[in-house]
Order: sequence, then structure tokens, then C-alpha cells
Amino acid sequence: MTQQEALETIVKALDSKRAEDIQVLHVEDLTILGDYFIIANGTSTTNTRTLADEVEYQMTQKGREPGHREGRGNGSNWVVLDYADIIVHIFYKETRDFYQLERLWADGEQVDISQWIKTENGAC
Repeated sequence: MTQQEALETIVKALDSKRAEDIQVLHVEDLTILGDYFIIANGTSTTNTRTLADEVEYQMTQKGREPGHREGRGNGSNWVVLDYADIIVHIFYKETRDFYQLERLWADGEQVDISQWIKTENGAC
């Protein structure tokens, strides 16, 4: 699986479970943590966990397992899935507003994901 295919799989998995404000930041030149950060939020802690489960399921179907997971317990406000080159951050909305990772990594390049997100009428 190429890096581009992994990004698409993750974004589509998040979108399929109604993640809010999905953003992909290219941070390769800014940190050794990974090449991309994917940031999204759910509407509740249950939705946040569901989003993480769906990403993990879809990536496993494509043969990739996260090297590390954080925040998977009940009531989690922030789940992190580490795929080495892609770090997925899934927040509860208020937690995302508090930490503002997008502001912290504002020097990262915003990736256009519009081709992977369904519009209101269901088309990609």
C-alpha cells in the first residue's frame, strides 16, 4: 500500500462514520514523528472511538496495523493511531478545540482531500 493509498483509506474511513473537520497536514519537513498528521473529531466520546475503530478496521483490511495506539479506553477524548509515516489524531470536539493541533502545526502543508470526501448529495 502506498502512502497516498493509506491517506485515502484513512480519510474515507473517517468520512464514512461522519467525522467532522477532517484535515491532513504534510509535516515531513517539520518533524521526525511522521510525514502526515490526519486530524478529525467526533461528536461524542462514543463517536470518537467508532471513528478510530473504523480507521483501524479499514487499514487492517489493506494489510496495515498501527504500530501504536493511545486513548482507546471508555470515555476517551483523544485517540492516536500511529502508522509510522501517518499519525491519526481523532478528538472529541472540545478536546480538539483545547489542544488546537492545527495551530501548533500551522507550518505544515494542508493536503487537499476533497476528492475523498462525500458531498451532501453522496458523490465524491
